[in-house]
Amino acid sequence: MRTLKHPILTALLALPLLACAGASAQQAPSAYPSKPVRWIVPYAAGGGSDFLARSIGQGLTGRLNQPVVIENKPGGNTAIAASETARAPADGYTMLSADNGTLVFNPALYKKLSYDPAKDLAPVTLMGRFPMILVVGPAMKVNTVQEFLAEAKSRKDGLDYGSAGAGSPHHLAMELLKVESGLTMTHVPYRGASPALADVAGGQIPAMMVDLAAGAGFINGGKVRALAVANPTRLAQLPDVPTFAEIGLKNVEAAAQVGVVVPAGTPQAVIDTLNKQVVATINDPATRQRLIEFGIEPVGNTPAQYAELLTGERARWQKLISDLHITLD
Repeated sequence: MRTLKHPILTALLALPLLACAGASAQQAPSAYPSKPVRWIVPYAAGGGSDFLARSIGQGLTGRLNQPVVIENKPGGNTAIAASETARAPADGYTMLSADNGTLVFNPALYKKLSYDPAKDLAPVTLMGRFPMILVVGPAMKVNTVQEFLAEAKSRKDGLDYGSAGAGSPHHLAMELLKVESGLTMTHVPYRGASPALADVAGGQIPAMMVDLAAGAGFINGGKVRALAVANPTRLAQLPDVPTFAEIGLKNVEAAAQVGVVVPAGTPQAVIDTLNKQVVATINDPATRQRLIEFGIEPVGNTPAQYAELLTGERARWQKLISDLHITLD
């Protein structure tokens, strides 16, 4: 029997097959990546976030079989880099290191922001935490948190304290301590943790909150004294330093939390591929040990877990910022 072939009918019959093939290609993570991946860090080279990105990026290059290019774009309290990422094509070839400032604090600190972290950026994974530590300089004749609190309350005008910058996790961690303990303290912002630590060690500023990555050299060298960690548990690197919870301030928990985000609208298959490979790199024994030695608590979780964490962090910190009327405009 002869089969009649009509060109239009043949084309119509082929459409479902083409559609299925196209959908499979779109969903298949195996097609990604096919070119270098750009990783934006919103801070200058040499800091904790930069170290974290470069340490993970090195291993990620081999896992993705494509170069992972680190690009430092500091400025605007991370808003410059975040805005550029938000405007980038949603294809998985632009990723951003994003911390509390980028994703949690900035919307409450600024009346106008050039990006919306909840709408413009999609979470991939939380890479690591930098728990905050209360440190004092030699000019403060105190050895415990209790003594520090008593000394601060005994001074009519309270104490000054330094930070790595206005709106930084270091700044807001101390503001949290102020609220929870009823202290009077005046914020003195610096351009980074190192100059603030230098002034604490030199006696110009009595105290500050600092992360271990920035403060380990000062703490281990005896230039500043660590009094307490704003962490649920003691730090392995500082086993003799108590948590705030141990002295009755259970709500004083604070850390710089640095994760990876991509432009909103990035295909889920691509996000899942990135998540799988970034988490695998974090869990690589050599990479993990390197992060721990630097003072970072490695994490590596799912996009859903990271999104849930951000929701809780926004509720907690944005209320504090609003209640204290802290603005950076």
